Amino acid sequence: MKIRRVKDRLKMVCAPYYLPKENKSKPEGEDAHFACMEEQTIGVADGVGGWAERSIDAGEYARELMMNSFFALHKNPKEKEPRKVEGVDPKRVLHDAFSVTESKGSCTACIITHKDGVLRAANVGDSGFMLFRKNKLVYRSPCQQRGFNCPYQLGNNKNSDKPECAIEIKVEVMEGDVIILGTDGFFDNVFASEAEEVLERESRKKGGIVPKNLACYIAELALYNSFDRFRESPFSRNAKLAGKNRRGGKIDDITVIVSQIVAVDS
Repeated sequence: MKIRRVKDRLKMVCAPYYLPKENKSKPEGEDAHFACMEEQTIGVADGVGGWAERSIDAGEYARELMMNSFFALHKNPKEKEPRKVEGVDPKRVLHDAFSVTESKGSCTACIITHKDGVLRAANVGDSGFMLFRKNKLVYRSPCQQRGFNCPYQLGNNKNSDKPECAIEIKVEVMEGDVIILGTDGFFDNVFASEAEEVLERESRKKGGIVPKNLACYIAELALYNSFDRFRESPFSRNAKLAGKNRRGGKIDDITVIVSQIVAVDS
Protein backbone atom coordinates (compact mmCIF):
# COMPACT_ATOMS: atom_id res chain seq x y z
CA MET A 1 0.00 0.00 0.00
CA LYS A 2 1.36 3.42 -1.00
CA ILE A 3 1.63 5.85 1.90
CA ARG A 4 0.81 9.43 0.94
CA ARG A 5 2.99 12.25 2.20
CA VAL A 6 1.48 14.82 4.56
CA LYS A 7 1.86 17.54 1.91
CA ASP A 8 -0.23 15.50 -0.51
CA ARG A 9 -3.15 15.77 1.89
CA LEU A 10 -3.10 19.56 2.14
CA LYS A 11 -5.85 21.59 0.52
CA MET A 12 -6.58 25.29 0.25
CA VAL A 13 -10.09 26.38 1.21
CA CYS A 14 -11.10 29.99 0.67
CA ALA A 15 -13.78 32.66 0.91
CA PRO A 16 -13.90 36.03 -0.91
CA TYR A 17 -15.34 39.32 0.30
CA TYR A 18 -15.75 42.45 -1.82
CA LEU A 19 -16.70 45.98 -0.76
CA PRO A 20 -16.89 48.37 -3.74
CA LYS A 21 -16.55 52.02 -2.80
CA GLU A 22 -19.73 54.04 -3.14
CA ASN A 23 -19.99 55.33 -6.69
CA LYS A 24 -23.38 55.49 -8.44
CA SER A 25 -21.75 55.52 -11.87
CA LYS A 26 -19.77 52.35 -11.06
CA PRO A 27 -21.91 50.23 -8.71
CA GLU A 28 -19.70 47.18 -9.34
CA GLY A 29 -16.54 49.09 -8.45
CA GLU A 30 -13.24 48.51 -10.22
CA ASP A 31 -12.00 45.39 -8.41
CA ALA A 32 -12.57 41.82 -9.57
CA HIS A 33 -11.69 38.31 -8.39
CA PHE A 34 -12.16 34.62 -9.10
CA ALA A 35 -11.80 31.38 -7.15
CA CYS A 36 -11.47 27.89 -8.63
CA MET A 37 -11.15 25.33 -5.85
CA GLU A 38 -11.05 22.46 -8.35
CA GLU A 39 -7.69 23.80 -9.53
CA GLN A 40 -6.76 25.31 -6.14
CA THR A 41 -6.34 28.71 -7.78
CA ILE A 42 -7.54 32.20 -6.85
CA GLY A 43 -6.96 35.69 -8.20
CA VAL A 44 -7.70 39.39 -7.69
CA ALA A 45 -7.45 42.41 -9.98
CA ASP A 46 -7.81 46.13 -9.39
CA GLY A 47 -8.87 48.40 -12.25
CA VAL A 48 -6.78 51.58 -12.36
CA GLY A 49 -9.04 54.51 -11.52
CA GLY A 50 -7.14 57.03 -13.64
CA TRP A 51 -8.98 55.77 -16.72
CA ALA A 52 -12.11 57.54 -15.48
CA GLU A 53 -10.60 60.77 -16.83
CA ARG A 54 -11.08 59.26 -20.30
CA SER A 55 -14.61 58.05 -19.44
CA ILE A 56 -13.36 54.45 -19.31
CA ASP A 57 -14.43 52.05 -16.54
CA ALA A 58 -11.27 50.09 -15.80
CA GLY A 59 -13.39 47.72 -13.70
CA GLU A 60 -14.59 46.18 -16.96
CA TYR A 61 -11.01 45.34 -17.88
CA ALA A 62 -10.36 43.83 -14.42
CA ARG A 63 -13.52 41.74 -14.54
CA GLU A 64 -12.79 40.44 -18.04
CA LEU A 65 -9.22 39.55 -17.09
CA MET A 66 -10.36 37.56 -14.05
CA MET A 67 -13.10 35.81 -16.04
CA ASN A 68 -10.56 34.85 -18.70
CA SER A 69 -8.16 33.65 -15.99
CA PHE A 70 -10.87 31.29 -14.75
CA PHE A 71 -11.51 30.05 -18.29
CA ALA A 72 -7.76 29.54 -18.84
CA LEU A 73 -7.82 26.96 -16.06
CA HIS A 74 -10.35 24.87 -17.98
CA LYS A 75 -8.82 24.73 -21.42
CA ASN A 76 -9.16 21.63 -23.52
CA PRO A 77 -6.17 19.41 -22.64
CA LYS A 78 -5.40 19.09 -26.36
CA GLU A 79 -4.85 22.82 -26.53
CA LYS A 80 -1.91 24.75 -25.10
CA GLU A 81 -2.80 24.73 -21.42
CA PRO A 82 -1.56 26.70 -18.36
CA ARG A 83 -0.10 23.69 -16.52
CA LYS A 84 3.25 22.23 -15.77
CA VAL A 85 4.20 18.97 -14.09
CA GLU A 86 4.08 20.66 -10.67
CA GLY A 87 0.56 22.00 -11.27
CA VAL A 88 -1.01 25.22 -12.52
CA ASP A 89 1.42 27.89 -13.67
CA PRO A 90 -0.11 31.21 -12.50
CA LYS A 91 2.02 33.31 -14.82
CA ARG A 92 0.88 31.24 -17.79
CA VAL A 93 -2.72 31.64 -16.66
CA LEU A 94 -2.22 35.40 -16.49
CA HIS A 95 -0.60 35.43 -19.93
CA ASP A 96 -3.39 33.38 -21.53
CA ALA A 97 -6.07 35.56 -19.93
CA PHE A 98 -4.31 38.77 -20.93
CA SER A 99 -4.02 37.65 -24.57
CA VAL A 100 -7.81 37.46 -25.00
CA THR A 101 -8.89 40.40 -22.81
CA GLU A 102 -10.17 43.16 -25.07
CA SER A 103 -11.78 45.77 -22.79
CA LYS A 104 -10.22 49.21 -22.51
CA GLY A 105 -8.42 50.13 -19.31
CA SER A 106 -5.79 48.46 -17.16
CA CYS A 107 -5.45 46.74 -13.81
CA THR A 108 -3.09 45.22 -11.29
CA ALA A 109 -3.42 41.47 -10.78
CA CYS A 110 -2.28 38.65 -8.53
CA ILE A 111 -2.98 34.94 -9.09
CA ILE A 112 -2.14 32.25 -6.53
CA THR A 113 -2.27 28.48 -6.90
CA HIS A 114 -1.65 25.71 -4.36
CA LYS A 115 -0.41 22.17 -4.82
CA ASP A 116 1.12 19.76 -2.30
CA GLY A 117 1.97 22.36 0.31
CA VAL A 118 3.45 24.90 -2.09
CA LEU A 119 1.99 28.25 -3.11
CA ARG A 120 2.95 29.65 -6.48
CA ALA A 121 1.97 33.17 -7.45
CA ALA A 122 2.29 35.72 -10.24
CA ASN A 123 1.88 39.35 -9.25
CA VAL A 124 1.73 42.58 -11.26
CA GLY A 125 1.39 45.85 -9.36
CA ASP A 126 0.28 46.56 -5.80
CA SER A 127 -2.22 43.75 -5.26
CA GLY A 128 -0.68 40.78 -3.45
CA PHE A 129 -0.91 38.48 -0.47
CA MET A 130 0.18 37.94 3.11
CA LEU A 131 0.95 34.53 4.61
CA PHE A 132 0.30 33.99 8.32
CA ARG A 133 1.46 31.07 10.45
CA LYS A 134 0.21 30.70 14.02
CA ASN A 135 -1.34 34.16 13.63
CA LYS A 136 1.97 35.82 12.75
CA LEU A 137 3.03 37.24 9.40
CA VAL A 138 5.74 35.08 7.85
CA TYR A 139 5.68 36.34 4.25
CA ARG A 140 4.37 39.26 2.22
CA SER A 141 4.55 39.43 -1.55
CA PRO A 142 6.62 42.29 -2.99
CA CYS A 143 4.92 45.30 -4.55
CA GLN A 144 5.65 46.56 -8.06
CA GLN A 145 5.50 50.34 -8.32
CA ARG A 146 7.25 52.92 -10.47
CA GLY A 147 6.57 55.53 -7.83
CA PHE A 148 4.20 56.29 -4.98
CA ASN A 149 0.65 55.17 -5.90
CA CYS A 150 1.82 54.33 -9.44
CA PRO A 151 1.73 50.53 -9.73
CA TYR A 152 2.64 48.33 -12.67
CA GLN A 153 -0.56 47.55 -14.57
CA LEU A 154 -1.71 45.18 -17.29
CA GLY A 155 -3.63 46.61 -20.22
CA ASN A 156 -4.01 46.99 -23.96
CA ASN A 157 -2.66 50.53 -24.02
CA LYS A 158 0.81 50.86 -25.59
CA ASN A 159 2.23 52.14 -22.30
CA SER A 160 0.71 49.37 -20.19
CA ASP A 161 2.70 46.44 -18.82
CA LYS A 162 2.61 42.87 -20.06
CA PRO A 163 2.39 39.59 -18.09
CA GLU A 164 6.10 38.99 -18.71
CA CYS A 165 6.87 41.57 -16.00
CA ALA A 166 4.98 39.62 -13.33
CA ILE A 167 6.93 38.68 -10.21
CA GLU A 168 6.87 34.90 -9.75
CA ILE A 169 6.70 33.65 -6.18
CA LYS A 170 7.07 30.20 -4.66
CA VAL A 171 6.60 29.61 -0.93
CA GLU A 172 5.92 26.52 1.15
CA VAL A 173 2.88 26.37 3.41
CA MET A 174 1.84 24.21 6.36
CA GLU A 175 -1.45 22.98 7.76
CA GLY A 176 -3.23 25.84 9.51
CA ASP A 177 -1.54 28.62 7.53
CA VAL A 178 -3.78 31.52 6.50
CA ILE A 179 -3.35 33.50 3.28
CA ILE A 180 -4.96 36.90 2.72
CA LEU A 181 -4.99 37.80 -0.97
CA GLY A 182 -6.14 41.35 -1.62
CA THR A 183 -6.15 44.52 -3.68
CA ASP A 184 -4.58 47.75 -2.48
CA GLY A 185 -7.86 48.72 -0.80
CA PHE A 186 -6.82 46.20 1.84
CA PHE A 187 -3.06 46.80 1.88
CA ASP A 188 -3.38 50.61 2.02
CA ASN A 189 -5.59 50.48 5.08
CA VAL A 190 -4.58 47.51 7.24
CA PHE A 191 -1.19 46.97 8.84
CA ALA A 192 0.02 43.38 9.18
CA SER A 193 -0.08 43.80 12.96
CA GLU A 194 -3.80 44.63 12.77
CA ALA A 195 -4.47 41.52 10.69
CA GLU A 196 -2.51 39.49 13.26
CA GLU A 197 -4.78 40.81 16.02
CA VAL A 198 -7.89 39.76 14.09
CA LEU A 199 -6.41 36.31 13.46
CA GLU A 200 -5.53 35.87 17.12
CA ARG A 201 -9.04 36.84 18.18
CA GLU A 202 -10.73 34.57 15.64
CA SER A 203 -8.48 31.60 16.41
CA ARG A 204 -9.67 31.67 20.02
CA LYS A 205 -13.32 31.30 19.06
CA LYS A 206 -15.06 27.96 19.15
CA GLY A 207 -14.32 26.21 15.87
CA GLY A 208 -11.27 28.37 15.21
CA ILE A 209 -10.71 30.41 12.09
CA VAL A 210 -13.46 30.30 9.48
CA PRO A 211 -12.33 31.83 6.14
CA LYS A 212 -15.78 33.25 5.36
CA ASN A 213 -15.99 35.08 8.69
CA LEU A 214 -12.37 36.20 8.62
CA ALA A 215 -12.73 37.63 5.11
CA CYS A 216 -15.70 39.69 6.28
CA TYR A 217 -13.92 40.99 9.40
CA ILE A 218 -10.73 41.86 7.51
CA ALA A 219 -12.58 43.69 4.72
CA GLU A 220 -14.76 45.58 7.17
CA LEU A 221 -11.66 46.59 9.14
CA ALA A 222 -10.10 47.97 5.95
CA LEU A 223 -13.30 49.87 5.20
CA TYR A 224 -13.47 51.34 8.72
CA ASN A 225 -9.82 52.41 8.58
CA SER A 226 -10.23 53.95 5.13
CA PHE A 227 -12.69 56.54 6.52
CA ASP A 228 -10.38 57.64 9.33
CA ARG A 229 -8.83 60.89 8.09
CA PHE A 230 -6.35 61.27 10.93
CA ARG A 231 -4.84 57.84 11.67
CA GLU A 232 -1.53 56.68 10.33
CA SER A 233 -2.21 54.07 7.68
CA PRO A 234 0.03 52.03 5.41
CA PHE A 235 -0.98 54.46 2.65
CA SER A 236 -0.06 57.58 4.64
CA ARG A 237 3.19 55.99 5.82
CA ASN A 238 4.21 55.22 2.25
CA ALA A 239 3.21 58.73 1.22
CA LYS A 240 5.51 60.15 3.89
CA LEU A 241 8.37 58.01 2.63
CA ALA A 242 7.74 59.47 -0.81
CA GLY A 243 7.94 63.00 0.56
CA LYS A 244 4.20 63.67 0.49
CA ASN A 245 2.11 65.03 3.37
CA ARG A 246 -0.85 62.67 3.58
CA ARG A 247 -2.69 61.37 6.62
CA GLY A 248 -5.56 58.98 7.07
CA GLY A 249 -6.72 55.94 5.19
CA LYS A 250 -7.47 55.62 1.50
CA ILE A 251 -11.07 55.21 0.36
CA ASP A 252 -11.05 52.53 -2.31
CA ASP A 253 -12.63 49.30 -3.50
CA ILE A 254 -11.67 46.51 -1.09
CA THR A 255 -11.27 42.88 -2.13
CA VAL A 256 -9.93 40.10 0.07
CA ILE A 257 -9.85 36.35 -0.43
CA VAL A 258 -9.02 34.53 2.78
CA SER A 259 -7.62 31.03 2.38
CA GLN A 260 -6.62 28.42 4.90
CA ILE A 261 -4.44 25.37 4.38
CA VAL A 262 -6.19 22.32 5.80
CA ALA A 263 -5.52 18.59 5.86
CA VAL A 264 -8.03 16.34 4.12
CA ASP A 265 -8.66 12.62 4.44
CA SER A 266 -7.22 10.53 1.64
